Parts: sequence; structure tokens; C-alpha cells
Amino acid sequence: MSWPIYVGKAEASTRKGEALQAPDDYSGNALYKRLCNHAKSIDLAKNLSLDDFHIRALVLAYVWVPMAEASAISMYRPLWNTLIDGFGNHDPGKGRYNQMRSRWDTLHPGRAWSERLQPNAFTAEQIGAEAKTWLRSQERGRERS
Repeated sequence: MSWPIYVGKAEASTRKGEALQAPDDYSGNALYKRLCNHAKSIDLAKNLSLDDFHIRALVLAYVWVPMAEASAISMYRPLWNTLIDGFGNHDPGKGRYNQMRSRWDTLHPGRAWSERLQPNAFTAEQIGAEAKTWLRSQERGRERS
């Protein structure tokens, strides 16, 4: 049995309150760029191999993207969206390295910028053990459905 480890979107940012609308340069390159960024993160991780991953993409009109992402996360509860957050993070930039390193970067070290962040309160071993327990519980839940 398999299910997604991560669900993400490639759209214009609404983080700063911009209206949900098509970006001026809506060319279809956003998905490609986002996948390249994710591939780079996996490739930089010292304990992951890009060859172990594959993608499924659902290409939608921009107005449906937030709903589709939220629905897929709610339905599948992907590990990297729930327990091991931080996969989609970017370098926070100069002056913001006082933030705590994400659980993803703690478990999967390799992105140089994340090493400048403050250590996570949990070790990689603790996060890994928690992930194994969580995955077992998810697997049992899916077997029952």
C-alpha cells in the first residue's frame, strides 16, 4: 500500500494577503520550478535519494488549487505535511536565522542554509522514531478502510 509523503502546490503566494488571482506571468512554469526546488532539497539531503521518489501532479485552474491541496492533505495526511514539516521551506534570509530548524531539516540534513538556523528541540533520532510509530498507525488505519 502506498500514499503520498507530501502534498504541495505551485501557485502565486497568498501568504501576504494577495487576492487569489492568476499571476500576471501565468505561464505554467510554476509547477516545474517548484518540482525542481523539491528535487534539489531531496538531492541535498544526506539520507535521501531522488531515485526513491516519484510525483503525481494534478494540474488545475488556479482558483481550485488551494481547495485541492487542502483536500488532499486532509484525506491522505502526508508525513511531510503533518509530522515532519519543513520540506517546502526556503532560506529565510539574513537576519532571520534565529528561527528553529524544521523537523524535516533535522531528520534530513543537507540544505546548507538550514544549518544556520537554531537546532530543533528534538533530535533526528527522536523525530525518526516518532515517524515510524506514526507511519505504522497510518498503515493500520488504511488497512481498516
